[in-house]
Amino acid sequence: MPGFADSFWSNDYAAGLGVLFGKLQQGVVENRQLLTIARMRAEAEDVYGQRLSEIAPAVDKIPNGFNRDDGASVRKAYEGVRTEMEDASKNHKKIAQNIRDLVVNPFTRWCDAHESRLQNSQEELQAKIKAHDKQAELVKKLRSNYFNKCRLVEDLEEENKLAFQDPESAASPKPKQPIPEIKVEPEEEEDDEPYEIGDETYSPDQIKKILAHMLNNIKMGETKVPILGTYQNTSAGTDIVEYLQRHMGTTSISYAERIGQDLITHGFLRLIGNVGNTFANSSRMSYQWRPQAFKLAGVPEKKAPVGRTFSMPLSNGSEGNDSPVVGVVSEYLANWNIPGVNNGRPNETPSERMRREAREADEKYKAAVQKLDEMRCELEEAIFLHLKFLERCELDRLKAIKTVVLDFSGTISNVIPSLQSTVDNMMLYQETVQPLGDLRYLLENYRTGSFVPKVVTYENYYNKVDEQTFGVDLEARARADKKRVPIIVTTLLTYLDHHYPDLEGDEARRGVWLHEVSLKDTHKLRAKVNNGKPPSLEVFAEFDVPTVASLLKLYLLELPDSLVSSHVYEIIRTIYNTTQDSSEDARIPVLQQTLSQLRLTNIATLDACMNHFTRLIELTSADEEYVAKLATTLAPCILRPRTETSLTMEEKHAYRLIRDLFAHKDAIFSELKRMSTLGASATISGNNNRPRAISTDESNRRANMEERNRLILEKANGGRSRATSPAPGPRAHRRDRSVGGPETRFPISPSGITSPTSSQQHGKRPSLGPVLPKRSSLEVPEEAGSAISHPADGNSNGAAPAEAGTPKSETADPLADKRSSLVEKRNSLGRSGARISVGRRIPVVASTTAASQQPSGTEKENLSGGHAPVTLVDAPMDD
Repeated sequence: MPGFADSFWSNDYAAGLGVLFGKLQQGVVENRQLLTIARMRAEAEDVYGQRLSEIAPAVDKIPNGFNRDDGASVRKAYEGVRTEMEDASKNHKKIAQNIRDLVVNPFTRWCDAHESRLQNSQEELQAKIKAHDKQAELVKKLRSNYFNKCRLVEDLEEENKLAFQDPESAASPKPKQPIPEIKVEPEEEEDDEPYEIGDETYSPDQIKKILAHMLNNIKMGETKVPILGTYQNTSAGTDIVEYLQRHMGTTSISYAERIGQDLITHGFLRLIGNVGNTFANSSRMSYQWRPQAFKLAGVPEKKAPVGRTFSMPLSNGSEGNDSPVVGVVSEYLANWNIPGVNNGRPNETPSERMRREAREADEKYKAAVQKLDEMRCELEEAIFLHLKFLERCELDRLKAIKTVVLDFSGTISNVIPSLQSTVDNMMLYQETVQPLGDLRYLLENYRTGSFVPKVVTYENYYNKVDEQTFGVDLEARARADKKRVPIIVTTLLTYLDHHYPDLEGDEARRGVWLHEVSLKDTHKLRAKVNNGKPPSLEVFAEFDVPTVASLLKLYLLELPDSLVSSHVYEIIRTIYNTTQDSSEDARIPVLQQTLSQLRLTNIATLDACMNHFTRLIELTSADEEYVAKLATTLAPCILRPRTETSLTMEEKHAYRLIRDLFAHKDAIFSELKRMSTLGASATISGNNNRPRAISTDESNRRANMEERNRLILEKANGGRSRATSPAPGPRAHRRDRSVGGPETRFPISPSGITSPTSSQQHGKRPSLGPVLPKRSSLEVPEEAGSAISHPADGNSNGAAPAEAGTPKSETADPLADKRSSLVEKRNSLGRSGARISVGRRIPVVASTTAASQQPSGTEKENLSGGHAPVTLVDAPMDD
């Protein structure tokens, strides 16, 4: 039965959790209703007991009654009835008190704590979802900004190419003329011109001395102006006027203001923080000494310290960068190019600025995507933990209700035997409460979807996927790896093959794929290998084997489309709905035709995975129960519908497909490879055009679906009078293949391929090559030079190919000795001289000298089949 952790997921996370919390809040209301029943019953029992206790005093007040006749027998009957009323009163009061002590008070405390737990979980998850949604919106804005910057850079480059071209130069070339140059003569004459300041005329030498004295004696500092920033080398108007009166002999303030205005006119001062350029004797008006004054006076200019020229927070580490107000103001200030505000790049051209902005936008967008991915992982981890916690809370609530009903009935049954029938009915009701059944009902009627994470990948403007592995399209990842099967898949399968023997017993090996691994540990391993590069085996050594297996399942779940594409989900549904009563012989050819529509990368990856699982099942002698559990676990990883609905969640077509792949792997995939090879040969000989990939046009989907279902029904019901020939012909079905030549479709020599029909007639098994000796172990030999082949270590093919003509031999299998010794037998998996490449078992190629030696007795047993070993190599894809 699925649990909460695999049932309340949705694309935006909030919808599925909203349904769950709605049902949990409904449970809170149910608790209150049950409490109300118990509380009001206690009050009713208390009132009833109080009224019964009032009967005896009321009848005693009546005079001239039974009190006058002491010896009458009727009085004893009366006193018995009167005593019964008092006992009944005590019993009902005791019932009320028991209900309060055993039901109302403890269940009230538990309900308050339960409601508080639900509220805390809901608030925490809502906060994380809100932060995730906010970061997702920021990623969208940064992505739009990044793409716009890249388009502007491209437009600018195109304009630069066409900006200075002469349209008539190509038609009528003219003799080259010298490029006109603008020569600026040195302005030495201007230096000799006198300066009129106030009523006096000063030579340049005198002005130099006056300015040097002013800059050394007038108080200068820095002035902060809102929005614009901080200005250096500023002086107040009152300080300048005070200096002029003290050192230049000005007789009035108006004359001093005239001198200050002349200093502004000659470019030695300028007004800041106000509109205009007027000099006034005011402490509120500040004037900045311009660089011309320092240059003419020969006094070094005081530069602004780095990072203090702008008053707003603009550091990379601050949170101000994310503020839209700061970003808008910064862009406007950069475009205004205001003097005195240091932008750090005074000589930057517009093209350089736009390229820099594009790079900065790319870095921000990439960092935001990485942060969003981390937040998504943290959110999913929190959701997993809370869903499991909420499932325990809901199960505890149902058990608490069961206990409350039992205690409620006990408080009555222990005190009043006369209410036994009522108690029996209440006990019957209590027996009908089934916590697990109610939990299953909740899941079956209100679950919103299984755990299928939606990865927000970094979309490079130039369509590169070099920096990410998870969430990328399978064929794009394989193309980037230059492999038919992505390196991450082959590496994980190879690593598992080499580490199965390290586990104790077949039960532990089979439990690798069924063990529930913490999502946090899986995400931790994912973060170390999600870089677009071949993963290093040292990284896997830090984690246990179930975590590595869980990483492969997470990789398949995070694919944009399932391994068996969702486009064929409806076809597979039709196959299993229409062939339920038919034999497997009628269903397997239809499955072969359906799977042949997949891309070659998907077929090759599915083949590698199925080869791994079937070998694990065979060598560990797995029973039917384990195979069913394994197929259920792998079902969402292999086949998922395009949109998950309440109907698809109850369907078992993916489970049945995996069971068929387990049972008929050789027949299905040998036929797929044969069809692939024949299709490739027909394409080379008869069609030089490159075929198109599977169309995603949905305009004629219904008509195509009806036609496909009709053909499937005809084939399943035996409508044809004779079997279809496997040879290619004008009517042979040929699927469109994806990019890549025939030599890279499957790394198998066509000479070893035979028809399944012919192989069955001659008593041979359908195969892609010679029959290998039957393997009984998944272990890797511990001999010199038998290191694990890994793409990260420099071997891109995963196995060293043997030279042509070199004889091959298999090493001795020590299982023969271990079978004879029951004391030394560790488990069913021994050591064998075999290597594993791309999910297949390959015999080890021995040296030339070793091949020349006579094989031992065990080797003769292994080589008695007379079949030559075959090396399967994952050849690189053609560009």
